[in-house]
Amino acid sequence: MKQSFQSLVIWFVGIFLTVLLFIVMALVSIILFPFDRKRKVTHAQCFWWTDAVTALNPYWDVKVEGLDNIDHKKTYVAVSNHQSLADIVLLYKTKMQFKWVAKESLFKIPVLGWNMLLAKHIQLRRGEFSSIKKVYREAAQWLRRGISVVFFPEGTRSSSLDIGEFQNGAFKLAIKEKVPILPILIEGTRDAIPKGSWRFTTKISCLIKVLPPIDTSVYLPSDYVRLRDLARQQLCGN
Repeated sequence: MKQSFQSLVIWFVGIFLTVLLFIVMALVSIILFPFDRKRKVTHAQCFWWTDAVTALNPYWDVKVEGLDNIDHKKTYVAVSNHQSLADIVLLYKTKMQFKWVAKESLFKIPVLGWNMLLAKHIQLRRGEFSSIKKVYREAAQWLRRGISVVFFPEGTRSSSLDIGEFQNGAFKLAIKEKVPILPILIEGTRDAIPKGSWRFTTKISCLIKVLPPIDTSVYLPSDYVRLRDLARQQLCGN
């Protein structure tokens, strides 16, 4: 009975906070439209949201490590493994300015998807080559404007605790745009959101660990496989 009540409260407050986030982001976007074309202030509203969402959930024990590896004056191609939708909540704890590359279906989720649209994240239509090309054009434009871009190079959520094989695009982009790769390890989020039930029943320990950036200035365009494998090796080794 206690778990059911707690779960109801968690879902209700979580939805309330997400709706509140949308209202705040929408107001900020309208008021600051002439001055915040990169939506940096809009994006920053997600920082208090992630802190509130994680603080209210007694079943989530979240730790963040390696924030000193982020230079907020620099731009990165950030690459992270992907375990669940909770990753979207927790990666805001890095307090970085970034644009996600996310599948189009996420943008259609009520409220959450609207927030992603307001922040101008990058939509990907899977299986469409023209969409993939458009994604990398958009990502390159944001990098040139001083905004980092976050990729999940596995391409989808991992079905196990192991990190899957990485796709090449993020690493080609980092070499081409001469920006560092920033590996971010996520652990413990696979079961953070209940599957097949609305009840939270198990305490989950989640870790967001920012690893040292990888300098790409020494890599030639043909070296993307070596860069890709190095980034994956670093994530698997932690």
